Amino acid sequence: MPSLRSSRAPRGLSAGVVAATLTVGLAACGGAASASSSGSAGNAASGAVTVAALSNGAGTQTDIKVSEVPSLHAELPASIAKSGRLVIGVGALPAGFPPLAFVGSDQQTLTGSEPDFGRLVAAVLGLEPVVTDATWENLFVGIDSGRTDVGFSNITDTEERKKKYDFASYREDNLAFEVLASSTWNFDGDYTTLAGRTVAVSSGTNQEKILLEWQAELKAAGRQLTIKYYPDNNAVHLALLGGKIDAYFGPNPGIAYQIAQDARTPTPTRNAGTYSGAGASLQGLIAATTRKGDGLVKPIADAVNYLIRNGQYAEWLQAWHLSNEAVGSSRVNPPGLPLTDS
Repeated sequence: MPSLRSSRAPRGLSAGVVAATLTVGLAACGGAASASSSGSAGNAASGAVTVAALSNGAGTQTDIKVSEVPSLHAELPASIAKSGRLVIGVGALPAGFPPLAFVGSDQQTLTGSEPDFGRLVAAVLGLEPVVTDATWENLFVGIDSGRTDVGFSNITDTEERKKKYDFASYREDNLAFEVLASSTWNFDGDYTTLAGRTVAVSSGTNQEKILLEWQAELKAAGRQLTIKYYPDNNAVHLALLGGKIDAYFGPNPGIAYQIAQDARTPTPTRNAGTYSGAGASLQGLIAATTRKGDGLVKPIADAVNYLIRNGQYAEWLQAWHLSNEAVGSSRVNPPGLPLTDS
């Protein structure tokens, strides 16, 4: 899974309450997918999934009440219903990418918005969540081979990927501008407001491509946008705090994480506005990813929609400071990033 500073273009259970657990091991196996057991149900009595546990400030720990929905369990492919498990793939090895997926403060538990949402979906479907971690490439190998049932790993819906996978959308794929909390500038989607600004961006990324296009448009109109590059996240952050740049343009989740960290310092930052990662003509979407035609994508989409209707979805987003990426509903195989951009 790419770094969040460089978004490159991350059975058989009885009916009733199913509780997911946050106790997930991370024993790697040669850098490939590492099977992680779901452990015991830590909140079975209350029927809750604990999200943002051990997040070290990246999120707010929240117990979200959720129960199995028998009608949704009945939609599952027979093989998954019989096994009683949902094997959830995450592509966070080797280093993780907060707030989406990373090793928690206990140095062993996989936490983050992505595995947490997989656990919520599994609970609605009446399945035991089994989270596996892998490199970004091996996440897809696991799905291809059938070892992994579904990927929850900040996977963008693209037309290229649809050739092999089915998608159930659950978050907007957004970029954002991070500025000092004291800044009065906001981005409302009109790139001309960037004239006269100095903005940092990561090289070789989707957001760099967008920013360079805006720079060219402004230059043609006789206006200037200065773009700066820095070697790492710390250098970007120091440049912002030191006034060397007006804003940083990057993936919205990574900026949400940085803002959460800065909130406890004398120099807080804020989100000055978002922009679709797919560009002006299409809202990019993050989606649960399954093998094409295996029959799992509709039950997952229906489970996501259940969570949206009943409020657990909003609780999950709020816990991870990602409410600005909410979708109104989960869609199966919605329009994705075009083939020319995939």
